[in-house]
Amino acid sequence: MNEYITKICETGNIAVDDTILVKDAAATAGSRILEGFKPLFSAEAVTRLHEKGYTVSGKTATGEFGLDLVGEFSYYAPQEGTLKGAAAELVANGEVKAALGVDMNGATRRAAALSGVDFLKPTYGTVSRYGVISCAASGEQLGVYAKNADGVKEIMEVIAGHDDKDGTSLPAESYDYSIADVKGKKVCIVKELLEKADDETKAKVNAFAETLKANGVTVETVSCDIFDLANTAWQILMCAETCNNVSRYDGVKYGHRAEKYRNIDELYVNSRTEGFNFLTKTVILYGSDVLSKNRYKDCYDKSLRVRRVVSEKMAEIFASFDAVLTPVCSKTSYESYDMNEAFIKVFEESVFTCVPNLIGSPALVTSGVQLMGKNFSESTLLSLADVVERMGE
Repeated sequence: MNEYITKICETGNIAVDDTILVKDAAATAGSRILEGFKPLFSAEAVTRLHEKGYTVSGKTATGEFGLDLVGEFSYYAPQEGTLKGAAAELVANGEVKAALGVDMNGATRRAAALSGVDFLKPTYGTVSRYGVISCAASGEQLGVYAKNADGVKEIMEVIAGHDDKDGTSLPAESYDYSIADVKGKKVCIVKELLEKADDETKAKVNAFAETLKANGVTVETVSCDIFDLANTAWQILMCAETCNNVSRYDGVKYGHRAEKYRNIDELYVNSRTEGFNFLTKTVILYGSDVLSKNRYKDCYDKSLRVRRVVSEKMAEIFASFDAVLTPVCSKTSYESYDMNEAFIKVFEESVFTCVPNLIGSPALVTSGVQLMGKNFSESTLLSLADVVERMGE
């Protein structure tokens, strides 16, 4: 596969996915609609890395606006055969030290699991979203791919902290990413999510749990039926917000403009018809529907209420446990498929990843599994990952 959309520096040690701005480098979010767009500034996270001596190797391929499974439907680098995430593969192959990616609907976490690397989606607001090509602003968060927990910790300590340019940025200047002893910690496995995964994935979760137990961690299985509801709510909110955010791409200001049109209405319609792929169009149409006058209260407004219910339910779990251990995918590999099936496929897989996006909590993918925690518990998640990774060395 072609991991890079734009190569910037042959000796660079940080890859940046194509939904994050790097000054003077093409930024397309994997979409034809943004073809030719080059930003005049870099994302805050990129700027902070530059200031600490890190160098961007290039922009990596991503699925159009991060809406697909792992990046397979990039306009510039569509995939066939076994699907992989471009940034995750670069980290897995040792071509870069780490990579930045935007987690909106779980694509980055799935990619990390399939490539056998770590990815941290941090607590919402701890890393600046300034310079991210935004779709679902209330749930997307810039995160870090690395080979292991130590690598994630190193980069997070550079990019996290308050940014005046981001209205969603939390006030703290730094956060705790220390890796410590995990003896005495308590972790739960959600029975309903584990049952949705195939045997190989279940085996990964169970093996991870056994290693935690061998290091003094208590692991219990619990029942929690909130995840299907959370997934429905997040997909509604994500589609509604994406519909609103991509409305700015109209063929006038920048990006793709249709060659044939007779009036301004046709310019908009033709440019967007040619510029967006089928999955993005599906998300836009669904988002328009749930925001419509007849459906707003039953769909969008109710999903906001569900967000609060899910947050309260997860708070109950975290009152008793330090982390939740789950699959991040239903299987250990994906094969290419028809784009017409994408909306349903992504919806089905997002049941594993939706909660952290919906309520803004952190999630760490490591050793092919997922650890979810309460807000600001990244240190605990990294510590749990680290002890398992060290046992596997």
